[in-house]
Amino acid sequence: MAERIAAIDCGTNSIKLLIGEESQVLVRESRMVRLGQGVDTTGLLAPEALGRTFAAVDEFAELVRTYRVTRIRFCATSATRDAANAEVFTEGVRERLGVTPEVLSGAEEAALVFAGAVAPLEGELETPVLVVDVGGGSTELVLGGGTPDVAVSMDIGSVRLHERHLHDDPPLPEQVAACVDDIDRHLRRSPVPVGDARSVIGTSGTIKTLAAAMLALPFYDRDAIDGVELGVADTAAYVERLVGMTVAERRAIPSMHPGRADVIGAGALIWTRVLQSSEVSHYRVSEADILYGIASTLVGPDE
Repeated sequence: MAERIAAIDCGTNSIKLLIGEESQVLVRESRMVRLGQGVDTTGLLAPEALGRTFAAVDEFAELVRTYRVTRIRFCATSATRDAANAEVFTEGVRERLGVTPEVLSGAEEAALVFAGAVAPLEGELETPVLVVDVGGGSTELVLGGGTPDVAVSMDIGSVRLHERHLHDDPPLPEQVAACVDDIDRHLRRSPVPVGDARSVIGTSGTIKTLAAAMLALPFYDRDAIDGVELGVADTAAYVERLVGMTVAERRAIPSMHPGRADVIGAGALIWTRVLQSSEVSHYRVSEADILYGIASTLVGPDE
């Protein structure tokens, strides 16, 4: 019997699980837990955020047992890199799953994002390829051919910038301008030459949710989103409308997860500023994200 593996990615806004066997995906689950709530301000993981996250880990642990998973890799990203009390999170995960979460460096996170997104589209894209993952606390930019050549993890994400800048509902024009200025400062300092990209792949929940909304899907449909090609100009126009909506109006979008509706404006602004810094007119959306990169490291015998 083939070995069953589980990859878990715990970010600032969501925690995701993939259970696979050989090349088959058996389970793909995501929970909006907002682990990074307030971390940008306090430097600490909030008790209520830990509670939400541990509840999701309990659900995932039950799925791991049900599917008789033999190997697990649990990776944590931006929020736990920044939190002074990350050991509370680490111990809570260990108690529930029996594994110690790995707090990835920005470089490690970027490499896994690239590996996950590029492999399914290998040979279909002109190189160099820019892979973009807009998370809750950080944004990964990775440029390369078959492997990453240069990468950066920028400390800007949908939750972080929403809490920092977009305080009104809908946000005031000056708040949006301040958010865009913050994004542009990070892009100017980035070592990744975004303008060199000949192809762009967008992954992560922010980008996929935005794609679903642009396609006017009646619900969030992974199959309809995966591999779709969308225009940069069309995306910028849609994001301008989205940012001007109230949270209630965003929640009324059929494909919008209610736990993402408040922060997606900031994440969408990051995505459009990256796209507009490139010279591409279209991009691809990939369902294969960091989870697939994590899973790829579990294939094969134990070292």
